[in-house]
Amino acid sequence: MSLLKRSATELVGTFWLVLGGCGSAVLAAAFPDVGIGLLGVSLAFGLTVLTMAFAIGHISGCHLNPAVSLGLVVGGRFPSRELPAYIIAQVIGGVIAAALLYFIASGKPGFELAGGLASNGFGEHSPGGYSMAAGFVCELVMTAMFILIILGATDKRAPAGLAPIAIGLALTLIHLISIPVTNTSVNPARSTGPALIVGGWAIQQLWMFWVAPLLGAVVGGVLYRWLGKEET
Repeated sequence: MSLLKRSATELVGTFWLVLGGCGSAVLAAAFPDVGIGLLGVSLAFGLTVLTMAFAIGHISGCHLNPAVSLGLVVGGRFPSRELPAYIIAQVIGGVIAAALLYFIASGKPGFELAGGLASNGFGEHSPGGYSMAAGFVCELVMTAMFILIILGATDKRAPAGLAPIAIGLALTLIHLISIPVTNTSVNPARSTGPALIVGGWAIQQLWMFWVAPLLGAVVGGVLYRWLGKEET
């Protein structure tokens, strides 16, 4: 499969992740009487990865996340020369999804972009008021564990065919833990889309949702490479 086609697949997959995950937060989390809340949003993010892993995993590997792509490079599962193309495609997919979500959400009377469009943030823009340091550490650790789970679940020694379930549930769990802290990123493309639409504070704080997940990806990749290495 050509790099162009695989990158385009990553664009579509990341589009689905941001539209499904952030869309559930913006459109359904607090819907009158039947709002899905934190649990529903967490599950929605997990379901986007689960469904796309089955749909496109055999085409592009279903990274949907610059941190995942980097973690796979560090873990020895993905060629570094293809990393820029994947990251660019993922970010474009995230931006398109955020723009579409804004269009849909703004069709409701009273909608205000000041609500954040599910943007990630810290300090006064953290859902629970958590500090920058707390948010940074949370994003780093959650991403590291996510990469470790992905590398482990997709290892040739792991049970075949079950990786999408493990990875989808892992992302659900990560959101259950960290939505109150940062609104959960662990994915720079997911953060970039809404931030570019919201602007202002979301752009100013976006750096952390690139730096912390990418550092976490390196940690997770190195850790699994050591843990998973077969001893002779």
